[in-house]
Amino acid sequence: MLKVKQYVKAESLEQAYELNQKRANRIIGGMLWMKMSNTRVHTVIDLSGLGLDQIEENEEEFSIGCMVSLRQLELHEGLDACSQGAIRESVRHIVGVQFRNLATVGGSIFGRFGFSDILTCFLAMDTYVELYKGGVIPLEEFAERKKDNDILVRLIVKKTPACHVYLTHRNTKTDFPVLAVALSVNENAGKVVVGARPAKAMCLPLKEEWVQSMILGNCTQDEAEKMAQELAAQIPTGSNTRASAAYRHRLAEVLIKRGILKLLEERGQRYAD
Repeated sequence: MLKVKQYVKAESLEQAYELNQKRANRIIGGMLWMKMSNTRVHTVIDLSGLGLDQIEENEEEFSIGCMVSLRQLELHEGLDACSQGAIRESVRHIVGVQFRNLATVGGSIFGRFGFSDILTCFLAMDTYVELYKGGVIPLEEFAERKKDNDILVRLIVKKTPACHVYLTHRNTKTDFPVLAVALSVNENAGKVVVGARPAKAMCLPLKEEWVQSMILGNCTQDEAEKMAQELAAQIPTGSNTRASAAYRHRLAEVLIKRGILKLLEERGQRYAD
């Protein structure tokens, strides 16, 4: 059972940062996972009064405040168009609408949970995080860091022209993913991200010749299968109550192949338009 001694609604990021330096204090987002923990917290720090619950868009990027809900991500037309539906697909299976109305982007990203659909999807895009003290760094770099007491202020998603795909396998519709796969390809490079291994999502670059083959539309189903097998072989998987390591390895092959074929389909449709 979670026990909290004091609640503070932060009046500034500086105040929130200072309070968060004490190990007994915690920043709260939607407080959906924290409330299920069995721990004592001296002070919970609420950022909801700092105007960080908006998605802002300009010609170059999206700025997503840490208090933006997953439901806001799901419904944002600009993000949906930029990601070809990948962002919406990554959140639509997360429990239910009531849950997504409360769960926050900051909580999903800062936690770096192995099961995180959000982290897996955004790692495949040209994404950065803005930390209060740490500045702006690539999300991939942030995901590899150990947790500290800095504050994640916002996500920054660049409008880099690319094709994106997000796929998962779940044992039941609203359960955590057994495996999650996100892929992206632009004119110069590509990457595949595999999450729920069940460890934290990891990124693998696509070989230059693979990217060129996909761009030119020369990639066959057999070639896609060979790519998927080679990529899956580099991804460590583990076992838990949802699936075995061997099952996850096979799923990785299947989902990566499907993702590659879907990317080819998206590129074909884009050029046809």
